[in-house]
Amino acid sequence: MKIVIAAVSCLMLAGCATKYADVDYKVEPPKVVSQDFFKREENQVKPPKGGKVIVSVYNFKDQTGQRKPNDKLAVFSSAVTQAPDAYLVKALQDVGDGKWFRVIERVDIDNLIKERQLIKSMRDLYDGDKAKPLDPLLFSGLIIDGGVVGYDSSVQSGGIGVRVFGIGPNVQYRTDIVTVNLRVVSVNSGEVLLSVTTTKTIISYGDDISALVFADAGTLSIEGEVGHTINESVNLATQRAIEAAVVEMIREGERKKYWKFK
Repeated sequence: MKIVIAAVSCLMLAGCATKYADVDYKVEPPKVVSQDFFKREENQVKPPKGGKVIVSVYNFKDQTGQRKPNDKLAVFSSAVTQAPDAYLVKALQDVGDGKWFRVIERVDIDNLIKERQLIKSMRDLYDGDKAKPLDPLLFSGLIIDGGVVGYDSSVQSGGIGVRVFGIGPNVQYRTDIVTVNLRVVSVNSGEVLLSVTTTKTIISYGDDISALVFADAGTLSIEGEVGHTINESVNLATQRAIEAAVVEMIREGERKKYWKFK
């Protein structure tokens, strides 16, 4: 009877393992990251009075130096994306239905200058005095600065488990926090006009069930385990923290009368 029970338990665990394997190995097509954050009612802002504000983004990087947490071996991969400026530029372009900011390229300004110099040289070479000059570059009155300033691992962790006759479930969870700071600097005076800090929790959750049965007078052990783990995307959490900072930056700027809603 013990052997029969052990066999049935292993078959059940194997069936669950097959189900999870189907999910893990499912190939999905690429997806475009949606901007649903700004479409929510609590995150919508009115357009600015007087048209779009011209801003530039120079340096918005991961300033934490945090590595991916691992309890078993050394991991040298960064815990946070090394290009959070990509999320910031996209957020500035999309906030308020795209009516708030005109973002000027400054992160790769060297490449832009080189390309303009190349165009000017080719036009001068082939057109001479008739060469058409390039349009002047836009300049901004505000610089958006800051970065990812904090990543705290295992801020909260725990779990629960119980076994009866070697069979039982186990649940574990962990919470990390990513912190983003956003500053608005006046080009005219150099004064930091606004400074906003936002945080976003990152949840990791795992559950499993295991069975350990001894059969044949205790000389044969049969053990099986199946589990499922869900880790919230760190990149998506960073993006949401940046988007929340952009919305709060606009609202705080309106409260301090740096700009007005239409």
